[in-house]
Amino acid sequence: MRVAIVGGGMGGLTLARILHRHGIDATVYERDAGRSARAQGGSLDLHPESGQRALADAGLAGGFRAAARPEGEEHRILDPAGRTLVHHRPSPGSFSGRPEIDRSVLRDLLLDSLPGDTVAWRRQLVAATPRPAGGFDLAFADGHRAGCDVLVGADGARSVVRPLLTDARLSHVATVVELGISDAARRHPDIAELVGPGNFWCVGANRVLSAQRLGDGSIRIGVSLRADDRPLAHYRSRRTLLELFDGWDPRLTALIEASDGPPLPRRIEAMPADARWAHRPGVTLVGDAAHLMPPVGEGANQAMLDAAELAAALAADPADPDRAIRAYEEAMFTRIRPIAEMSARVQAMMLSPTAADDLVRFFTPRRSEPAPAT
Repeated sequence: MRVAIVGGGMGGLTLARILHRHGIDATVYERDAGRSARAQGGSLDLHPESGQRALADAGLAGGFRAAARPEGEEHRILDPAGRTLVHHRPSPGSFSGRPEIDRSVLRDLLLDSLPGDTVAWRRQLVAATPRPAGGFDLAFADGHRAGCDVLVGADGARSVVRPLLTDARLSHVATVVELGISDAARRHPDIAELVGPGNFWCVGANRVLSAQRLGDGSIRIGVSLRADDRPLAHYRSRRTLLELFDGWDPRLTALIEASDGPPLPRRIEAMPADARWAHRPGVTLVGDAAHLMPPVGEGANQAMLDAAELAAALAADPADPDRAIRAYEEAMFTRIRPIAEMSARVQAMMLSPTAADDLVRFFTPRRSEPAPAT
């Protein structure tokens, strides 16, 4: 069984690692030139029932605990006047919740666990053609060709593999503008103290100014806005961003003023929460390729759990991969729909006119119930 995994993100690499542990060879085709070709984004909170479970299946739980930051689970929510609405502090050193780990660190952990020839870099898939006897012929942008018995699309929001299974359309649900501050504790100690060791959200009507401390001491900043028809270029001006938060406490807008480099806007898109497809032999999807959701904490976790469940199904039934894929897909569809619906509700709540009040209710424990983790 030759398995081709398109996409070297968290889902694709987790799948390759667990298959390798079961003695099933897989090749990961990744369009990047190498592991350091581009920035990997911010930090992830790995959930015990999904991301952490997948790492345990991959034999990497110890590596995760060595690299993760339990203190990164701390989060603060403020209003535009700078008043603290919610401040959650995790138990010092505890891994019982959802500790944070930088995406780049987690990706390196997965890459280093694989044989050196598992990932084929500079391989951008342009076409996958079904073969009469089963499997697919793969064509890449550089002219390279390969074949496989099982094709797995782990290639994210703009998946090339997805159209083989579904024509589900993406909808624009928000606009996010990313900025950053390097070496924050030394260069901007007041901002570093304000943000703290974890996540920080300043919530106003229809907009959020957020910040996240990374393991390298930098701060990743995000401006989240409701979806609109303005071109992304409109949000590439720092002055424009500051105008959006006119009247907010200057300690908050200092996050934008102190940022390094130009603002980087992008559209946030999502698939329908009930998206699914009819099974097709020899091909399936994991992660954002299968169920793109708003980024409220579930995407990477569910991608890694997809990978763990697909790998387990293939390992349990290697003589009939199509039966294994069908079983994986049915379980995944059932699991994902309520999570996708919840993610859509949280995204809408965070960008609503009453977001601050809604979030306080969301994070305030009812009687003796613990506050929900993020």
